[in-house]
Amino acid sequence: MAAMAIPSTQFVTQKPCISASHKISRSSIAYVGNETKGASFTKLRSLSLVPATQTFSKTYGCKVLKFESHGIKAMAASADKQPLPGLPIDLRGKRAFIAGIADDNGYGWAIAKSLAAAGAEILVGTWVPALNIFETSLRRGKFDESRVLPDGSLMEITKVYPLDAVYDSPEDVPEDVKANKRYAGSSNWTVKEVAESVKQDFGTIDILVHSLANGPEVTKPILETSRNGYLAAISASSYSFVSLLKHFIPIINPGGATISLTYIASEKIIPGYGGGMSSAKAALESDTKVLAFEAGRKQNVRVNTISAGPLGSRAAKAIGFIDMMINYSLENAPLQKELTAGEVGNAAAFLASPLASAITGAVVYVDNGLNAMGVGVDSPVFRDLDIPRAQKS
Repeated sequence: MAAMAIPSTQFVTQKPCISASHKISRSSIAYVGNETKGASFTKLRSLSLVPATQTFSKTYGCKVLKFESHGIKAMAASADKQPLPGLPIDLRGKRAFIAGIADDNGYGWAIAKSLAAAGAEILVGTWVPALNIFETSLRRGKFDESRVLPDGSLMEITKVYPLDAVYDSPEDVPEDVKANKRYAGSSNWTVKEVAESVKQDFGTIDILVHSLANGPEVTKPILETSRNGYLAAISASSYSFVSLLKHFIPIINPGGATISLTYIASEKIIPGYGGGMSSAKAALESDTKVLAFEAGRKQNVRVNTISAGPLGSRAAKAIGFIDMMINYSLENAPLQKELTAGEVGNAAAFLASPLASAITGAVVYVDNGLNAMGVGVDSPVFRDLDIPRAQKS
């Protein structure tokens, strides 16, 4: 199995009526807000049900909706860039390309939602064999519930491109892949071709997200991993990011940002995470530092990676022991709570924003602090220690 992408398909879907009495603005900005004082009637009317004859002389708090359990706060905003209270994650006018979305329950989808909540335009690259299912589900509204943003509107995907990030150019594609029926009907899906298509369609982007990983022998110990399996993991999970950045950097606006996803197995032993995947993640983190220098000097583009904790996504379930890792994290991480995809998405939105303008070459841990632990405190060895536990709500 190769890495992921989709045919150049544009989606125009009707938004469901959230409430006939609420006016929803298309643009939304993530922010940390206080209260709105002396607000004009026009502005307040769009956020509440108030008769046109009623006057305002009090101070009104601006209520916000939470995105998942620890979501970015967002408010409806006009298309023009008006100053906002608090400290905004404002990505209005920015365009993001997220490589590796094939469903609505992984980190790639969550990152897309958070970027959209902050006002960014969303382009997606999906693995070619997954195209039909993804396209059909999106068109039929099967993802509508998970497309809902904090302001009540739906995340819009401007365009979906076919992508297989294992292949840099058409010359690299083997004949058996070209003839494979799962690729029938799709074209221009190598990394070089997708970058050229995005340039032709939109000119430039501001944010590049790599949410790709695949190890065909991931369930095998490394001593039992074949050379082909090991190199396939490196190709799909780490070099694919190098290739994406190489071909997209000419169209990334100066001051732009790139984000990839890594895992703690890059630096610590995770039995069962084999097939060369731990090596691929280590390579990705090393490349993040080198590429931060090269892309920074060449195009003033920032390069960071998020080391995310375990999530029970469809892709992760292929490993076979993801539920054990989630339970292990709950027992041993400093923060005893389940990690949500939205929390990783929110971290990505911050890293892509001007608020992180001095952060590059970093591995940012979003794992409830599990990376800081040297031992598993659920071990019987520590049964006589008075180890504090989180209070259950």
